[in-house]
Amino acid sequence: MEEQKKDEIRQEVRKRYGDIAKSDSTGCGCSPSCCTLQDPSIKDLSAKLGYTSQEIDSVPDGANMGLGCGNPQAIAMLKEGEAVLDLGSGGGFDCFLIAKQVGNKGRVIGVDMTPDMISKARENAQNGNYTNVEFRLGEIEHLPVADNAVDVIISNCVINLSPDKSQVFREAYRVLKPGGRLAISDVVAIQELPEAMKNDPEKYTGCIAGAATIDELKTILEQVGFVNIKILINEESKNFIKDWFPGSGAEKFVASAFILTQK
Repeated sequence: MEEQKKDEIRQEVRKRYGDIAKSDSTGCGCSPSCCTLQDPSIKDLSAKLGYTSQEIDSVPDGANMGLGCGNPQAIAMLKEGEAVLDLGSGGGFDCFLIAKQVGNKGRVIGVDMTPDMISKARENAQNGNYTNVEFRLGEIEHLPVADNAVDVIISNCVINLSPDKSQVFREAYRVLKPGGRLAISDVVAIQELPEAMKNDPEKYTGCIAGAATIDELKTILEQVGFVNIKILINEESKNFIKDWFPGSGAEKFVASAFILTQK
């Protein structure tokens, strides 16, 4: 893909999620529709993604924007004192849940390329008095994080949005400590997408058109140097993916998956 096209995609993604942040609305999963933050369907959606009611109710208002496709912090096997990086941290929902698991001796860094999301997340952190969480503006292809700096990287339905996934994983490898691990929830392609779906900008920013296949992801991860790679499909995810673009049949072509691997 040409660099100009990659940049166009990034601009579309940045605009869409900036609009969500500025409107104080949620994305209802990765769909282009929006619900108010008070809509009970957001809690229902989060429960479908694997969050407990206690987790959903424990974060500041506005942090849970309903934009994920799973619960990566639930599979990250976090330990007290670890440093954790969230790629595409949005309003900070997963970061705040992680902050409680790693404790005051640990730290959490959220990176997002959308200035309005960073502002929103920082406000949420202040409202919740999260002293071990910080949010940095940056692209996940060019992380504002030092080499060998974090123990764990999580991400929730964000890497599919990148037009350069190899670069994302190279950066992830760079900032992880030796032995560090990835625990990612993302959308993957389970069969070849129709051309019309691939070329639809709305479906790209809606987490469909940019999905890579399992084989493609494994190849990228192996080439970067990751080991112990596991990609686990959530067969039940079609039950919420079908609501992202009703009537499109997207659930026949993509699914949510957990991606687990180690440096």
